[in-house]
Amino acid sequence: MSDSAHLSAARFLECANDTFGDRLMTAKSAIANYTHGEGHYSGYSPDVVFQPRTIQDVQTVVAKATECALPITAYGAGTSLEGNAAAVHGGICLDFSRMAKIIEVSAEDLMCVVEPGVTREQLNDDIRATGLFFPVDPGANASLGGMIATRASGTTTVRYGSMRDNVLGLKVVLADGSLISTGSRARKSASGYDLTHLFTGSEGTLGFIVEASLKLHGQPDKILSATWDFVTIEDAVNTVIATIQSGIPIARMELLDDTAIRACNAKSALGLPEKPMLFLEFHGSDASVTDQLEQVRAIGDNYGGGALNFATETESRNALWRARHQALWAARALVPNSVAWISDVCVPISHLATAISQAKLAIDASDLVAPILGHVGDGNFHVFFILHPDDVTGWEKARIINNAMIEHALSVGGTCTGEHGIGIGKRDALLQEHGPRSVGVMRQIKTALDPQNLLNPGKIFF
Repeated sequence: MSDSAHLSAARFLECANDTFGDRLMTAKSAIANYTHGEGHYSGYSPDVVFQPRTIQDVQTVVAKATECALPITAYGAGTSLEGNAAAVHGGICLDFSRMAKIIEVSAEDLMCVVEPGVTREQLNDDIRATGLFFPVDPGANASLGGMIATRASGTTTVRYGSMRDNVLGLKVVLADGSLISTGSRARKSASGYDLTHLFTGSEGTLGFIVEASLKLHGQPDKILSATWDFVTIEDAVNTVIATIQSGIPIARMELLDDTAIRACNAKSALGLPEKPMLFLEFHGSDASVTDQLEQVRAIGDNYGGGALNFATETESRNALWRARHQALWAARALVPNSVAWISDVCVPISHLATAISQAKLAIDASDLVAPILGHVGDGNFHVFFILHPDDVTGWEKARIINNAMIEHALSVGGTCTGEHGIGIGKRDALLQEHGPRSVGVMRQIKTALDPQNLLNPGKIFF
């Protein structure tokens, strides 16, 4: 950080200390908790961490920071993968963990109102007795504010949509400390610009989400989960493609390659054959779930599907999805003292088999440990590059494979990221995907809302 930036931080602390006291943290030991997320981007340290309790707290701090020309970065549960919440220019880290109230649940309207620090598991635990649930499941127990900011999706997106599809309205604090409201409680609107979805996916670069109205869904009468092994990854993916093209309303359709299954077996004792595998889930009535299962079975049998094992008991289903959610830590255990570079792309469903097969061939040829997992029902897959920090050759191989994945995805009309966002890691890819004119429009929006470039600077754009 520059000398002038340090002076700005000192000036901010001088005027804010009396107001906020122990919620302003400057000790190195406290700040160290905010220097990294779950991705491999680390070492970016804020000068000050502030834990707001109210919207007014956020407004006051943002206004003071703007007066002092001090950068501000929002921080949720720390689960971001592309350095989205890294304080690359120091300044203030806004830790929203104390804004974790569920303000309202309206079962009649199938919606709720939450503060940004509420996590998805917290919300679902709280509303379980209502017969409703919030479906977006990125795997990690992420904060809902962070999930909105990165336009998260996950295992259930194929049926219930991403955050983009489940946000009704927002309250947002802008760079000058003012508060705006977007959207409404209605399920649709043709009223003015769609500001709700402008801020959804903006990664904290346009304003800070301080309240959100979200859609809820009815809990299904019956849930059935299944595992299904295949001889080749192409056979598994072709089963996925045919299932989606057939219009079967499957709730979850996850792919794990043989390396991912090996990691999950070692960590979670699943005892599954170490082959390409689909994890499936069906939601509905007894009759509809049985019908969906048989339709998918008929499709997979045509592609050489092996044993289709299923479970309806809650304990068995939870064990399966817990293993899927812990796949990152299971993969890291394959290489001692490793870190993970997690990348994702998303392609039109008809190009999914080729995209994954090309990535798998490149990984096998590189001798890297890099499991492939994916929310393949919506064309999205991830590669976990498991690397030792000092393995210079391995990191370069991973970079080459990652670039090839992005180039192929864009060549077939896909995107450089299906759910991780741009953050630090995919700024070049953003320009490659959208071109200078479209990115120029994005920059104009950023400048209009944040003229001093203080809100999460260094993300999305260089």
